Amino acid sequence: MRIKAKLAGALGALSLVMAAGAAQAELRIGALLPLTGDLQAYGESSRNGIELAASEINAEGGVMGQEVVIEIADTQTEPQAGVDAAQRLVSVQNVSAIVGALSSGVTIPVASSVTSVEGVPQISGASTSPVMTTLEDDDFLFRTTPSDAFQGTALASIAADEGVDSVAILYINNDYGEGLADAFTEAFESAGGSVVGRTGYEPGMASYRGELSQVSDGESPLLLIGYPENGQTILRQALEGGYFSQFMFTDGMKSPQIVENLGAQFLNGSFGTVPEARDDTDAAQHFRSAYEASYGELPPVPYIDTAYDAVYTIALAALVANSTDPVAIRDHLRAVNDPEGMVVGPGQFDVAVELVNAGEPINYQGASGSVDYDANGDVAGTFGHWVIEDGEYVTVEVFEPSM
Repeated sequence: MRIKAKLAGALGALSLVMAAGAAQAELRIGALLPLTGDLQAYGESSRNGIELAASEINAEGGVMGQEVVIEIADTQTEPQAGVDAAQRLVSVQNVSAIVGALSSGVTIPVASSVTSVEGVPQISGASTSPVMTTLEDDDFLFRTTPSDAFQGTALASIAADEGVDSVAILYINNDYGEGLADAFTEAFESAGGSVVGRTGYEPGMASYRGELSQVSDGESPLLLIGYPENGQTILRQALEGGYFSQFMFTDGMKSPQIVENLGAQFLNGSFGTVPEARDDTDAAQHFRSAYEASYGELPPVPYIDTAYDAVYTIALAALVANSTDPVAIRDHLRAVNDPEGMVVGPGQFDVAVELVNAGEPINYQGASGSVDYDANGDVAGTFGHWVIEDGEYVTVEVFEPSM
């Protein structure tokens, strides 16, 4: 009897431990965001997208009956700060997955030294460097935005349409800047264009006049591949020194603060590209309405919807896996986009739960478009051709570039 009593007590204690473990099994998602530094202009809006997705999922019952928890960490738009922040998210906050970072120059070292080593899936909603496609990451690195191999082609096509036959290039000296400069140069020159000068720049400098002088020929426009904080300094010095008066931009420079701080009269007519979803889908319209209801007007900056979709795919992968284990989530990220499955979109997490519980496949169609991760963790996508008119960012068209 004594043995049975001890066994019963042990089983009871084990049941309590298991119950406590189940109560702690909520899905914890880390968010690596540039709340300070060169990309600060995008940090808060991306945070809004992440938290909006989590709030919608939680309002529809959460994941396996538990609320999704978001843990925020500041990368400072610096590689080492990003690595340190990611390590804290994994080791201290015990997150099951990470959304971020924004900069490829932060995302890649995080993937190489933290997430692939610790076995935690990482989905960037903004990092576009082609280097990520073939990175040795043990299949733990994904992204919800297309590679700059496509953006370079898209921008070269737009430049030709705008009658630009020569251009100077100044790019931030990291994986994002160099990769996009390479992609654009190849596509632009293949189409008959000429790059009159090209060089990288280091962030945080007081003066970029030397770099501007090096690439300027006095006539061609400047393609600036960079981020808002240092980008404003470069543009101001380009105008003051008479190095350039016409500008082309990529996604990292699409920020209203640039026009506000420099003046529309100097930037009107400037144009660029950005990964951008079509706005006529049910998913995109739901996202816009939900964002505006929670935060006010949707700002004209990229990577809010892609961060939002990253959270949804993580939550759906955990749902399909019936687990918050990081490796299980990694292994089911592609399963949420089953082409044979019923289409579900944002705001329909409860529908996805019903389908999965019934053993039915699902096909998530996101606010940013089809989030169909390929073998490298990449997605295809569309790009927006935008122009600055009367101080406002105006989308000319959204298109899919031909490679």
